[in-house]
Order: sequence, then C-alpha cells, then structure tokens
Amino acid sequence: MSAVGSVLATLLLLFQIVLVARAVVDWIAALSSSPEPEWRRTAQRVTHAATEPVLAPVRRILPPIRAGSVGIDMAFIVVFVATVLLRLVFLSF
Repeated sequence: MSAVGSVLATLLLLFQIVLVARAVVDWIAALSSSPEPEWRRTAQRVTHAATEPVLAPVRRILPPIRAGSVGIDMAFIVVFVATVLLRLVFLSF
C-alpha cells in the first residue's frame, strides 16, 4: 500500500465517522421532545459544516424520497456508500 493511498483512506475514514456522527445527531434531534441543548446545536453545526459541501451537490441530483411524512435522504446514502467504496479502492493501492 502506498503512502498516498493510506493518507486518502484515512481521510475517507474520518469523513465516514463524521457522516455517522451527523446521522446520530440528526436522529437525536428528530426523536427528542426536549428543548435543544447547546451541545447538540454545536454538534449539528460542526457535522453539517463538514459534510454539507459534499452532500449538497448530490442532493441536487437525488432529492430526498418522501414516504408519508418521512423523508429518506438518498444523497446521504449514496455519499456514504461511495466513501466506503473509494476507501476500499485506496486501501488496495
């Protein structure tokens, strides 16, 4: 494995972790009935700032799918799967 492949794979792993953190924070916000605490606002701001530049262009092509009152963010799923696949490619180099 090359050094460049290792660095890129590590960066993609960090991006995956931030994507998962975004999903967790968004689900906590969606399921919570209590007032929004400061830590959650900060977590949402950080995770959205890190992931939205990648998700927004994909979301313009693949808008969320509506299932009743629930929206399924296909852009998130596509970006997460693409990140996993790219990481596998970089790990093979």
